[in-house]
Amino acid sequence: MFDAKLRPLIDPPLNVVARALSGIGISANMITIAGLGPALGAMLAIAHHHYGAAMLLIAINRLFDGLDGAVARLRGPSDFGGYLDSIADYVFYLAVPLGFALARPANALPALLLVASFTLTAVSFLAYAAIAAKHPREPGAHGEKSFVYSAGIAEGGETIAAFAIMCLWPDAFGPIALGFAALCLLTVLQRCAMARAVFGR
Repeated sequence: MFDAKLRPLIDPPLNVVARALSGIGISANMITIAGLGPALGAMLAIAHHHYGAAMLLIAINRLFDGLDGAVARLRGPSDFGGYLDSIADYVFYLAVPLGFALARPANALPALLLVASFTLTAVSFLAYAAIAAKHPREPGAHGEKSFVYSAGIAEGGETIAAFAIMCLWPDAFGPIALGFAALCLLTVLQRCAMARAVFGR
């Protein structure tokens, strides 16, 4: 929901760093793969109750996620790069709930429901993108991407904020996870309505 509004703020500094990285031969795919380390590290940190370290690793992962896109825009996006970026994003999105499930048995059910909501959100997002690829399009508010990005109530920015709140108040993981899962389900319904309006004609 807020991702498109944040882009004008975060893109300029990312572009500066991206030009430097591209200049020394670092590709977008290299950055994407490197970002998997902090994602899995955050999972392990949460599992061992090191929530401050987890927040730092989450921030590093999201920095890498922004940088790979900025480098891709400089060099020209590729289909494989878009595919790899999507896989890496969902490794991150699943790693954090899994870390909380490993940290405390009581977190297992809320984490499972959150992962299930992420799965439905991903299906709605990717199915929309696959069908929208058949239709002419202009770059959207999220910028030039490898495929169509459909906006939603729960997007990347909201997910990062939810993960940060979970790390700040780990004892409240259950209610936070269930609340965010509800937002994800609202996003699925929103995309279904959007798909009906766009593709149902």
